[in-house]
Amino acid sequence: MSNQDAPVVRDPENDANGTAPVVRTEQQRNLESWLPITASRKAKWWYSAFHNVTAMVGAGVLGLPFAMSQLGWIPGILAIFFSWLITLYSLWQLVELHEIVPGRRFDRYHELGQHAFGKKRGYWIVMPQQLIVQVASDIVYMVTGGKSLKKFFDLVFPSLSTIRQTYFILFFAGLQFLISQTPNFNSLKGVSLLAAVMSVSYSMIAFVTSMIRGSEHHPNTYGVRSDTIAGMVFDVFNGLGTIAFAFAGHSVVLEIQATIPSSPGKPSSKPMWLGVVAAYAIVAFCYFSVAISGFWAFGDLVEDDILVSLEKPVWLIAVANLMVFFHVLGSYQIFAMPVFDMIESNLVQNLHFTPGRPLRLIGRSSYVAPLYNMAYAMPAKDVELPLDCMLDFNHRRRLDNDPCTYRRSTPNYSICQKLRILFLVVIDSVGTPEEKGSPLLSCF
Repeated sequence: MSNQDAPVVRDPENDANGTAPVVRTEQQRNLESWLPITASRKAKWWYSAFHNVTAMVGAGVLGLPFAMSQLGWIPGILAIFFSWLITLYSLWQLVELHEIVPGRRFDRYHELGQHAFGKKRGYWIVMPQQLIVQVASDIVYMVTGGKSLKKFFDLVFPSLSTIRQTYFILFFAGLQFLISQTPNFNSLKGVSLLAAVMSVSYSMIAFVTSMIRGSEHHPNTYGVRSDTIAGMVFDVFNGLGTIAFAFAGHSVVLEIQATIPSSPGKPSSKPMWLGVVAAYAIVAFCYFSVAISGFWAFGDLVEDDILVSLEKPVWLIAVANLMVFFHVLGSYQIFAMPVFDMIESNLVQNLHFTPGRPLRLIGRSSYVAPLYNMAYAMPAKDVELPLDCMLDFNHRRRLDNDPCTYRRSTPNYSICQKLRILFLVVIDSVGTPEEKGSPLLSCF
C-alpha cells in the first residue's frame, strides 16, 4: 500500500484544541511510534531535569576557574551570570515554541526550522548544523572518555600506564555499541540520571577540594593572567569562550520535550519548564561554586583543568576522572539519539527498511563505528589540541605560549554566541557547535 492509499487518521495527541487535527497516514503514525524520539511520551518533569543536567554540566565546568583568572573577579562572575541568564531565557523560548502551533508538536529541530523557513529550506538550514553539533560532540566525548579512563588507570594502577589510549577509546566505543541499542530517548533515563549524578559529583569534588586547598594557602592578590594588552585581549576572548562552552545542551531541548506527554489541559511546556528550572538551579550551584572556589584557591596560577591544579589526594582525583568517564558515557547517548532518529527515519522512508531490531542494530552501529574510527585515526597531537581548545581537559601550559591557538579558536566562540542570542531557536542549535563542534574543525 502506498502512502497515498494508506488510511488517513487523526493524531489525537497532537490535536491540541480539537479543531485543527494533524492528519497522518497510518504508516507515518506507525513510524512515529517506533522512532526513538517519539516512541515513548511517558517522561516525567524530573526526567527533563537530569537530561538537561547531563547535556549541560560537562567537563567545561572544570575550566571555569581558569576563565575567572583570565577575566578577573567581577567580569568573570558577571560573564557566568549573564551566560546563565541568557541561555535560560533562550531555553524558555524553545520550550514555548515546542507547541506554539495548535495541533502540532515540533519534536525535532528540523521540524521547527521547516515551520519557520519552509519545508525544504528549513530542513536544509537546520539539519546539517544540528548534525555537525551532535556528531562533533560525540567524537569529542569518545576521546574524552578514553582519556579520562586512561588517567584513572594511570593513577590507580601505575603498572598499566603503558596501555595505549586508543584501547581505552575502543572500550568506550564498545560500551556505546551496547547502550546504543536502547530503544528510545525515554529508555535512557537510567543512563542519563547516572551521568547527571556523576557530573554534579566531580563538580563537588573540585569545589570541596579547592576550598580545602584554599584554606591552607591562597593568594593575597588576584590579578589577570597576562601582563600585555594583546595577551589580555586574547585572554578575555578565551575566557568568554570557555564560559560559553560550559552552557551547552540546547541542541537537544526539543527532543527532550518530545518525550513528555501533552494534552490540551496539560501541555508539555509546564513539566518541561519545571525540569529546566531544576536543572538550571543545579547548573548555577555547580558553576559558581567551582569557578569561585577554584580561582580563590589558586588565583591566576590555576590550570584550565582545575583537577590538574589540585593533584592531590591522588585517589580523589582518580575518582573524579572516573566520574568524567561515566558522565560522557551518558552525554554521548543524549547527543546521539537525535542522530539515530534521523538515520532510522531515512532508512525507513527512503530505503524502505522495515522498522525493528535488525534495523536498529544496523543503523546505530553504522553511526558508532565510523566515529570510533575517526577518534582512533586522529594522531595523538591532533586529538589533544581540539580537547584543549574545546574541553579545557588535561591542559598543558604550552598553550599559553601559542597565540595561534587563541587566534583560531576564539572567533568561533564569540560569533556563535551572538548568533545564539539573535536567532534564538533555529540558530540556537549552532550555539552549541562553537561550544562543542566547531573547535574540532577550527583547531586543525
